[in-house]
Amino acid sequence: MPGHHRSRHRGTRLAALLTAVALVTGACTTGEGGDGGGEPTDRSTPTARDYPGLPESLARQSLEWLACPEPSVEQGGGEAPGELTDGTPWQCSALTVPLDWEDPGGRTIDIALIRAVSTADAEDRIGSLVFNFGGPGASGVYTLPHAAEDYEELRTGYDLVSFDPRGVGDSAGVVCVDDERRDRMAQELGGPPRDAAEETLMAELDAEYIAGCEEAAGDLLPHLTTADTARDLDLLRHVLGDGRLHYFGISYGTELGAAHASLFPANVGRAVLDAVVDPTTDPTEVGLYQAAGFQLALENWMAHCAAEEGADCPVGADPEEGSAVIADFLAELRDRPLPGDGERRLTTELALTGIILTLYDQELWPYLTLALDQALNDGDGRLLLAFADLYNGRDEQGRYSNQNDAFTAISCADAPGGRGIAAVEEYREEFLEASPAFGDLLVWSVTGCEGWPVPVEGSGDDTGDAEEPGTDAGAPDPAGDGDAPGARGDNRVEIGAAGAREILLIGTTGDPATPYEGAERMRDALGEGVGVLITREGEGHGAYAMGSDCVDEAVNDYLLSGLIPQDGLVCG
Repeated sequence: MPGHHRSRHRGTRLAALLTAVALVTGACTTGEGGDGGGEPTDRSTPTARDYPGLPESLARQSLEWLACPEPSVEQGGGEAPGELTDGTPWQCSALTVPLDWEDPGGRTIDIALIRAVSTADAEDRIGSLVFNFGGPGASGVYTLPHAAEDYEELRTGYDLVSFDPRGVGDSAGVVCVDDERRDRMAQELGGPPRDAAEETLMAELDAEYIAGCEEAAGDLLPHLTTADTARDLDLLRHVLGDGRLHYFGISYGTELGAAHASLFPANVGRAVLDAVVDPTTDPTEVGLYQAAGFQLALENWMAHCAAEEGADCPVGADPEEGSAVIADFLAELRDRPLPGDGERRLTTELALTGIILTLYDQELWPYLTLALDQALNDGDGRLLLAFADLYNGRDEQGRYSNQNDAFTAISCADAPGGRGIAAVEEYREEFLEASPAFGDLLVWSVTGCEGWPVPVEGSGDDTGDAEEPGTDAGAPDPAGDGDAPGARGDNRVEIGAAGAREILLIGTTGDPATPYEGAERMRDALGEGVGVLITREGEGHGAYAMGSDCVDEAVNDYLLSGLIPQDGLVCG
């Protein structure tokens, strides 16, 4: 299954990481949560107008917003979100969408929603601002309350809204194996295979995993493409009562936002795409670019570690030697995993995952130093294992969210198939050149989604020329009678949004997961005059609310006042 790496929102990641450190080191943390309830709120969504191609039961549905319950295990678990700092309650609802957008009168599924209403008066409210926090596989219902502090100023103009995309969390979430089996599978191989016997074991584990996905969600799997979710997103816009979609997408959320803009260019409102995915790459290239991105972040951490710790930096001061230390450490874990948590040990794959988590944000670098010091010098793998658990959505009770299964199901619905094991040797040298530390492991991402039970259908459905009554935005043609965007040899949408309003793109020069060049290529793909690019010079995955006043002010001015920054703006 694909080995590319997901995004998690910075606020959620940092808070959870501190908890993981506390559990291993014995420190204490506290938190507050609200009560889950079921009483209706006093602010409802007006019944939507007709939506061409959809039955009235879907087009005119009205959302009932209730107090939010505790997040489910599949979403990430924990306490109910309760209230914001000003006493505003979090509200939850569900949107009903077609399972198959080519059969809009057939079976439906529910999409879990959450919102915090705007602080603006009715006449000053702009609309709803819909968030997708990436992955694919991140639960917006779980993430938005954890990240709300970062977006509080935006609530002066918008209701803040997020959702679990189809296949994620409480939106028909895909769960392929149970928790205990998932733990055992992570220990049985421990890392990429080294010989024919281990290749056979990997194939058996993959086959078992795919069989579990088919048994649990076989009829759902073909309908988990980004194109399908983009259509859900446009129906959400319609039901929320907005003529155009105001949107904030991070990491994979930028791919989703660009897909929506390409399918529905007339329906684009004020849209921000932060940590932009490269729309021109195939899955092999994505893995290669990520290998280079994580290597760059690792070397930047090593320079920081050497400056802060001197001779006590666990990998030394030289980037080449430090990369070799990391590579040797990961290789040695194949034969000698470190003690971890109870019967679970720190394997190569889990150590790689734990390291990569801490490279997403410069604020997490001190925890990487601590974890590697414990592992390399004390033979203690607990902290890296805790970080891997955090990345994999495993809680302290050993329960997993469905983010990994959703990531696989969505990625493999978009790009079924793969190059298989035979391609690993073909690409090994390229991956090692891109990342001396991680390349020998990340090259296995080229195997892709071999055996995944979803056919390649092309980029799918179409946009029509009909006008929605009472709006200036073009409506979709769910029946598929219009002109389709071009296919790319898989099930992804071909990006191109000529005629759309300006879309704000933000790329960070040191982003490990979505390298900066992807933002430039997205600007080109969207079409002349659509993409407006801001460059943040710095480290980490994402730019907004990451310490740059320049970025934050440009985004806030754009979303709240419609002020479009100069294309090419550079923020230090």
